[in-house]
Amino acid sequence: MGSAKVRLMLERYRRTFFVTQAGILAVAIAILLQSHRLFAAAAFFGAMEIGAVVGALWAASLKRRIERSQGFLAPR
Repeated sequence: MGSAKVRLMLERYRRTFFVTQAGILAVAIAILLQSHRLFAAAAFFGAMEIGAVVGALWAASLKRRIERSQGFLAPR
């Protein structure tokens, strides 16, 4: 993974970090309170954290491709 790709991902993820984390935590707590199963809540929390990072990487990649196709970035 290149440093430019990581920078774009962190830039995008930083903008939505707190809202995303609050949503993930709220749902994980709701699962814990409803099911009383710590493992289920922890598994959900872990899966959603991984999904959030993968989603931020994907969004950064898509943004870079769109900007390149519109002439905002030089081709690699």
